[in-house]
Amino acid sequence: MIRLPLVLLFSAALFSIGVYGVLARRNAVMVLMAIELMLNAVNVNLVGFSQLWRDLAGQVFALFVIAVAAAEVGIGLAIVLLIYRNRETIDLSEVSLLKW
Repeated sequence: MIRLPLVLLFSAALFSIGVYGVLARRNAVMVLMAIELMLNAVNVNLVGFSQLWRDLAGQVFALFVIAVAAAEVGIGLAIVLLIYRNRETIDLSEVSLLKW
């Protein structure tokens, strides 16, 4: 049986890698992948605490997070494709659609 501190350490490492990916990358697809990594770290926490407290609520919330993440990926990739069609780049430093 895996102990909770090891699960929390793994989740913190995943979340940290995701934050680094969001802050350091300029490619929009890589930023979306880093956000997914952060959501998966949250899922690991939810399932770990669900197992600790012998309650299924954490696992149910993890399923909802997975559903929201799937919707986020669909919408995010659609936005990235539209930006690529208009600007011919997905580099986030060159995209200035929402700037004045």
